[in-house]
Amino acid sequence: MPSQRLRAVIFDIGRVLVGVDVSRAMSSLAAGLSLSPVELWNALEKDPRWPDWQEGRISPRDWYLHVTRRLGIAATFEQFTTAWNLALDPEPLQDEALFKKLSKTCRLALLSNTDPIHVAHMEANYSFFRFFRAKIYSCTVGASKPNPLIYLEALRACKVQSNEAVYVDDILLNVESARNLGMAGIHYQSPSGLAPKLSELGIVI
Repeated sequence: MPSQRLRAVIFDIGRVLVGVDVSRAMSSLAAGLSLSPVELWNALEKDPRWPDWQEGRISPRDWYLHVTRRLGIAATFEQFTTAWNLALDPEPLQDEALFKKLSKTCRLALLSNTDPIHVAHMEANYSFFRFFRAKIYSCTVGASKPNPLIYLEALRACKVQSNEAVYVDDILLNVESARNLGMAGIHYQSPSGLAPKLSELGIVI
């Protein structure tokens, strides 16, 4: 693909730009419960309000009240928020020098299935976010990957056509959804492999 056609690079966040270890958050929240951390995470993912949480139809405090009451978690809202954010690694996976270089020739965007608690934490703690002119979160768009609507929102935010953008994600299904819309796709597998894959698409770093 000619490099001049690719004007935007859109990144997933979790396990691409920021490491995620849900067990840290669940171990903290499961303290004193009969549920193991694994069982607690399974219960949260299967909670009927989980899609609402991921897509912004429930506030952080209402999610906290719902979860703690349903599962018997003894924590203040502040303690819950702190524990919830333990899932995110403090150090990013990529050196921000990469984004500094990319931002000089491409429009950079973030596209993530995430919640308001994690959004607030990430925007406050990861300095590389400043290189991304657009940030598209499931909790603000009201749709989650692999729903095409969230990708279309990212393209609108970047002001590009689908064939002018590349999407990077560690989940192949999400990459394929981007490709189905006409975008180039990179199935992310390791930090060291990202730059070479971008170069293969003609993006000079």
